[in-house]
Amino acid sequence: MTARIHDAKGQPDITQGVQLLFKEVYSGGVPRETLELVHLRASQINGCSACVDAGATAAAKAGIAHEKLMGVAAWYENPLFDEAERAALALAEAATRLSDRPGAVTDEIWAEAARHYGERQLGSLVLMVAITNFFNRINTTFRVPAGTSWD
Repeated sequence: MTARIHDAKGQPDITQGVQLLFKEVYSGGVPRETLELVHLRASQINGCSACVDAGATAAAKAGIAHEKLMGVAAWYENPLFDEAERAALALAEAATRLSDRPGAVTDEIWAEAARHYGERQLGSLVLMVAITNFFNRINTTFRVPAGTSWD
């Protein structure tokens, strides 16, 4: 038997708490497009099909072009990403790949992100990465399928 979570609405205390976290993320001054790219990239790294699917949908709704969405996995070489987006994606990758190497979020990665984002914005980026990694782990553990709606 495959365990699946189908109805997060049955847990109002949890969903209310999560909504407060997202409210903080989206009120931190980082462009919504960048936050959606960060969410999508962390979800790709973690192999969370539900979050990749939801992230791509949210990114498209935020106005990110299809060509850019298709290039998120290889953003390093893709000229469609500006310097600020690259800094945010580098921070997201480093904070997601903590076990790949000691000190994954290097001083250089942090300094580059800080060059493009203020303190509150950096907090929003870090919180978005943390929430994404949190949900990626829940969704992959419970084998939540792509296309699942949490609305």
